[in-house]
Amino acid sequence: MAAFWIVIGIVALLSAAIPVGAVLGILAFGIDDLFLSGRLTRAIGNIYWEKSIDFLLLSAPMFIMLGEIMLRAGIAKKMYNAVAQWLTWLPGGLMHANIGTSALFAATSGSSVATTATIGVAAYPEIERHKYNESLFMGSIAAGGTLGILIPPSVGLILFGILTETSIPELYLAGFVPGILLAVIFMLVILITCLIKRDWGGNKVETSWKGRMACLPDLAAPILLFVAVVGSIYAGIATPTEAAAIGVCMAMILAAFNKTLSWKMICDAALGTMKTTAMIMFIVLAAMFLNFMLAFLGVTKAVLDYIAELGLTPIETMLIIVVFYLILGMFMETLSMMLTTVPLVFPIVVQLGATEFTGVWFGIVLTLLMEAGLITPPIGMNLYVAHGIRKPGGRFADVAIGAIPFLIPMLIMVFLLIAFPQIATWLPDLFYR
Repeated sequence: MAAFWIVIGIVALLSAAIPVGAVLGILAFGIDDLFLSGRLTRAIGNIYWEKSIDFLLLSAPMFIMLGEIMLRAGIAKKMYNAVAQWLTWLPGGLMHANIGTSALFAATSGSSVATTATIGVAAYPEIERHKYNESLFMGSIAAGGTLGILIPPSVGLILFGILTETSIPELYLAGFVPGILLAVIFMLVILITCLIKRDWGGNKVETSWKGRMACLPDLAAPILLFVAVVGSIYAGIATPTEAAAIGVCMAMILAAFNKTLSWKMICDAALGTMKTTAMIMFIVLAAMFLNFMLAFLGVTKAVLDYIAELGLTPIETMLIIVVFYLILGMFMETLSMMLTTVPLVFPIVVQLGATEFTGVWFGIVLTLLMEAGLITPPIGMNLYVAHGIRKPGGRFADVAIGAIPFLIPMLIMVFLLIAFPQIATWLPDLFYR
């Protein structure tokens, strides 16, 4: 019951528009004062020091800076035009480019919001130019952006790995196949929808093999960056944190080649990085203190004992967890949802006793559920980012409705992973077992 009332408390405080980090801090200090007379608050300095000196935490701001530089370097527009040359022959035209470019940008950014914003700015003018259905087009931008936290490198997977002490290189490997499959299924949704509603697919964009070959160099930037970051990890050259630093250096070099590197661009990227990092770290540290409090009071053990007494099968337990996250995703921002629930839910998954339900596997399932939350109203962050790109006067509901068809593939992928965990685990097993 304590865990239930804690979740209710979090939702209630968030409904009052109190910042997430403050909500978690209020709960932690409130619980300490109520049950422990404020004794654990005296240890907060030691707790934060021990948690904040983790070398892996440094990779989060590095990957955020990488995305900020890519966002401001003007590389995304060239990338979008190049992908469009190769995919617009499909029914749905440039909506396929939205998904394809999002997948490529996700492999360099690690942030869903940055992916949505970057691709949205590049793609939005094409709606009027080629007469696309605006609702579905904007839905494809919001849905494509969700790939930013699944396809490595991903800030979300880094934080999950730190919270659960799960191998980040294994999490990155596990995200490849589901991420690519999800991008393909998104494109199938667009294809089928535009075959049924042909006028939604816009006017045909003329391309040629000469144009496709000429734009191939524009695809080199994200591929080089991806190889530098992810390749250095699996070649044993760098840790995830060092790979993130390599990625930042590479992004600056690419910006210089693109003639967009300047002190103003670097300062803007650094400022954006500091703002995002401060927000994330405030939430992370507040969540860590709350989690320490819950563990000290035995709340985590009580939840585990209660689940064990129910006598549910592993599949039944996972279905309950899926429903729980789908409902929670409607009311909580994804990062906050992960940081506040993982310390309670992860031990439940570990305790299930199913050998195929590993920590790495659950990290991918949780990321998919977080992706669903990004395009689920009323809190869906990507919906707001996509809506913010539009001209004034458009209805937010149009973007939300356009994203609904893309929720179905996400749920299909979640259930496929529950039925066939090997979709996520076979690549890490191949490398590390």
